[in-house]
Amino acid sequence: MSRSRILQYGIPFLIFVLGGSVGLREFTELRYRYKHTSQYNIHDELEKEGFQMKSPEEITLEKEYEKLEKLDLDNWKNIRIPRPWEEPEDTKN
Repeated sequence: MSRSRILQYGIPFLIFVLGGSVGLREFTELRYRYKHTSQYNIHDELEKEGFQMKSPEEITLEKEYEKLEKLDLDNWKNIRIPRPWEEPEDTKN
């Protein structure tokens, strides 16, 4: 009787777990492979349209930090813009 339970429940479970592992690995590999190839195509298309793209070597954390140091981040005002479904305040009666 225990042998039939192994055949009935154990083997399909092992096939499901091992097959799922292999399937997920192939799926994620395909996703990352597609992501990397499409990224270069987008950069090429943008450059053809006239957009200037910076190379990743030109952008560093230190350069971005220097840009933030120049900004005045202590004095700011929170301005709420109207939502698309709300009426502007000047047209209300």
